[in-house]
This record gives sequence, C-alpha cells and structure tokens, in this order.
Amino acid sequence: MPIDFNQQIIDKFRANQGQVGGPFEGARLLLLTTVGAKTGARRTTPLGYLPDGGRVLVIASAGGSARHPAWYHNVLANPEVTVEDGVFTYPATAVVLEGEERDRVFARAVEADPGWGTYQDKAGRILPVVALVERDAGPPAGSPGEALRKVHDAFRRELALIRGEVAALGPRLAAQLRVNCLTLCQGLHVHHEGEDGFMFPALENRYPELAPVLERLRAEHVTVQRLLERWQSALAADDLAPEQLLAEVNRLSDELEAHLDYEEEQLLPLLG
Repeated sequence: MPIDFNQQIIDKFRANQGQVGGPFEGARLLLLTTVGAKTGARRTTPLGYLPDGGRVLVIASAGGSARHPAWYHNVLANPEVTVEDGVFTYPATAVVLEGEERDRVFARAVEADPGWGTYQDKAGRILPVVALVERDAGPPAGSPGEALRKVHDAFRRELALIRGEVAALGPRLAAQLRVNCLTLCQGLHVHHEGEDGFMFPALENRYPELAPVLERLRAEHVTVQRLLERWQSALAADDLAPEQLLAEVNRLSDELEAHLDYEEEQLLPLLG
C-alpha cells in the first residue's frame, strides 16, 4: 500500500478500535510496528492476519509484488515487534515459518481465501509466512470498564466474522475456519477463567450486594463453556454438515451475546 494510504488506515484503525470499514469491512486487520533494518526507525504497517491459537499469522504478500515487503526485511533483522489488534497492544516475537509448517499454513490460507495463491502466482516468489508470538500482553487502555467493553466487543466482532464464514461455507469445512473457531473458543475460556478467578472475587469483596449478579454470571460461564465444548466436538467430527456447525455457532452466539450484554449492564457502572 502507498505510505499515505497506509497512514489513513492506521489512523482509522487506532481511532475505531481496529474497525476500518470500506474495502476492509469484515477483514481481520492488525498493525505491525517493526524497526527498520537499515534506518533503525520504527515503522507501522497494516496487515491482514490469520488466527492461529496463541499466535497470529501474517503473509508477506506485498500485494503480489516481486519483492518482499519492507516489514519482512525488518523482522529478519530484528524480530522483536509491536502488534496492535484494536484492543490490545503488545510486544511480540516474529518467527518466520519454514518448510512443511510454512507450506501447510499457506495452503490453509489459500483454501480460505484463494487471493493468497493469486498473489503468490503474480509475485513469482514463495510468499513468507510469519508467526507473531505474543510476549507480554497488558490490559487494554482505559478504565476497567472501558477495558472490559473493548474485550467484549472484540469477541462480538470475531464471532460475527465466524458466523458469516460458516454461513458462506460450502460442502467442506475449511481448515482455517476450524482454527478460527478453536482460537475463539480458547480466548473465551481464558477470559472467563480470569473473570471467575480475579475480577469477580474483587467485586464481591467490594460490593457484597452484587453476590446474586455474580452468581448468575458464573452460572452463565458454565453454560457458555458447555456450548464451547459442544462446538469443539462438532468441529472435530469429520462428517460435520455445514448446517450443523451453523446451528452450533448460532446457539453459542445467542447465549454469549445475552451474557455479555447482561454483564455490561450490571458491572460497567461499577467499573467506571
């Protein structure tokens, strides 16, 4: 992308918690800040990414250019980078995937979006795949209430993307969509464990009258976890029909949306 266009995307991304809209509506975007291999200057680039469990993957496509993008040369020289995903900003280590792992991940990307294959054919080079591995994620910026709302909105956004991907599914479940679903399951599980283990006890100590609300939220966490496990079992089935997966996604979506809405209604006034 031209530098001035990049800057417009960066500004809009930061102003709208990762939402850019326009031609990027429904895309998974992040901002990658690298240190220049030659200049030593920090440079930020917007990139599409693929979820991959505890890491995210970016592809050095450069829009099909015959040359590797500048950010890729930068991570080769200095793999310590900064990632912004719209909610969290965190330091990460860039790891260039090699051999069979790279080929498997790239094939997964092409299956989900043939445009990656088109870029590689146009470029006439093997497109590098880079894993961004989080080193230390602090809480989102803002008050505890703002942080909670940002995290919830990120889950809402990802779930909406997955619902759309499942609704558009053909006769076969794409491998990347399976990874997207499992990554969301993992993220929700970790988030709810953190609330049960830390946030809810702290609120209970400060606001004893909140006990019935927290009891309900904990019970809803159990319900959501059961739905997540049911969803994961559906994903593991080799003969899974698309309509079955969509039914599980819709069931989880409805339950989770109601849970997030109630939690915000009850807790945001107390969290600021």
